[in-house]
Amino acid sequence: QVQLVESGGGLVQPGGSLRLSCAASGLPFSSYAMGWFRQAPGKEREFVARISRSGGSTYYADSVKGRFTISRDNAKNTVYLQMNSLKAEDTAVYYCAATSLATIVVPESYAYWGQGTQVTVSS
Repeated sequence: QVQLVESGGGLVQPGGSLRLSCAASGLPFSSYAMGWFRQAPGKEREFVARISRSGGSTYYADSVKGRFTISRDNAKNTVYLQMNSLKAEDTAVYYCAATSLATIVVPESYAYWGQGTQVTVSS
């Protein structure tokens, strides 16, 4: 049984930082590219970042480029999202997802999803 479990969300002031983690089990982690998506109330789920199986290649949405960093530790079966300079518009539920395809931004191409962790940016 595949499980992706996110953690690290919370309430942070504008300009602050958070580090999200996603622990994977039940799948050959190093065989899957990993992505982060987010969904704000009343909006569709949107792509945030993706990292290749080896970690050697990353891709970001324009809205987070330069502020967020995705990384992974294949020895720990964990993917991270370091979020700096947070803005109110970053408020959303953040999900990690796994894909065996060469896809990047299409949510439907990710086979496995976590339950999400809430990130709220507010003063």
